[in-house]
Amino acid sequence: MENKELAREIFRIVGPGENVRQASHCMTRLRLQLDRQDVDRDALKKLPGVMGVNQAGPELQIILGPGKAAQVTEAFQALLQEAPDGTEPGKPDAQEPDLRAFAGKVGDGKELHEAIRARNATPGKLFLKRIAGIFVPLIPGFIGCGLLTGILNIVRRLDPQLAGHGFFQILGLAGSTVFWGMNLFVGWNAAREFGGSPVLGGALGALISHPGLAGLTLYGQPLTPGRGGVVAVLLAAALGALLEKKIRRMVPEALDLFLTPFLVLGIMAFATLCVFQPVGGWAAEGIGYAATEAVSRGGAFTGFVLGGLFLPLVMLGVHQGLTPIHAQLIAQYGYTILLPILAMAGGGQVGAALAVYLKTKDPRIRKVVASALPVGLLGVGEPLIYGVTLPLGRPFIGACIGGAAGGAVQAAFQVGAGALGISGLPLAPSTTNVPMYLLGLLVSYGVGFLATWVLGFEEKSAGGMQS
Repeated sequence: MENKELAREIFRIVGPGENVRQASHCMTRLRLQLDRQDVDRDALKKLPGVMGVNQAGPELQIILGPGKAAQVTEAFQALLQEAPDGTEPGKPDAQEPDLRAFAGKVGDGKELHEAIRARNATPGKLFLKRIAGIFVPLIPGFIGCGLLTGILNIVRRLDPQLAGHGFFQILGLAGSTVFWGMNLFVGWNAAREFGGSPVLGGALGALISHPGLAGLTLYGQPLTPGRGGVVAVLLAAALGALLEKKIRRMVPEALDLFLTPFLVLGIMAFATLCVFQPVGGWAAEGIGYAATEAVSRGGAFTGFVLGGLFLPLVMLGVHQGLTPIHAQLIAQYGYTILLPILAMAGGGQVGAALAVYLKTKDPRIRKVVASALPVGLLGVGEPLIYGVTLPLGRPFIGACIGGAAGGAVQAAFQVGAGALGISGLPLAPSTTNVPMYLLGLLVSYGVGFLATWVLGFEEKSAGGMQS
């Protein structure tokens, strides 16, 4: 049985796609983490090419042998990409959802969220989602390190003498760890997202930041550790994964374990240092310059535009492309000047939802808002967006206006943030100017509330439409 056909048969037995949380491989096995464990293992064992099936805790291991495991895994992951919504590959797509059916229907927002995700499943937006998927596993590290560093900075301002204490210095070192190792983490995740071996992507990330580069020259040009940053690592790891898949198709399965990683690292080492580091360096410098100049020159106007447009970008599904930009800015400057501006969109949501709560006479809507407001204050905006403001229409516009006003404040005072993945009140300790960040947040609350109160809204209740 050909590897692609074998992957399809395995998918048929363990699927649909929504049942597969993760698909990876080691030297000899396809490793699957499944939500539903009661798959037909006897049918798997009978497939030609399958040497055995083993259950190791939550992981189903299908033994295929060296070389073959990697190729079947690659084909299996391709099938998952074809069926991200859980349908079986080759089946006709479901009818595109009509978002108008959700107008005025306040609730938990799960169905509306899924409908918007389905409409946004275009190749370009799915690519941005894949790029964002590289950084999502790093968010806990960004949050922990960013908050730790921010709190230490606040303590240092209150008592400068503490900065010389060994305990304080160890915590400061711990707060910088995720940024110190970011190239390795990004390389690992990028290779995995693009179907390659994570350790090879991590090795290329390590090569880019290796301190030994400081003493080397290539064609008369001195090499610089870390040049190109996240951009160079993304290029090297992603293209290294594509090269790995091409090489794997050409080499005999018996030699795949040895020959493929040797060729990938040998070829990509020079490509990384000669091409990706310089290109990544120019791109990183351009991103940093464009972001800082836009905010410093445009000031409040730039913040107003970015803060007001962020929620529509979320609806279009293109906000995911901002994640590597934030990461690059943090790696380059120690903070991202864009995140505090964009975080104000969540503040606008809180203000708009509070206006809905006070203006509506429907107890069901009040209950939905009351349950979603606490997490909205903590920066989790999905329940408010999909459950309250977007279905009601005009409150969503009010939230955008609130986000624009708060963004103008953040940009006017050029507030930066040293963390990713958090918003709202929890972001405050990691910002470069806590009082001004909180002021902007209050402005977004207030303006979002006033704009929604003035705009009003219509809601669907059991008795029909009401103002």
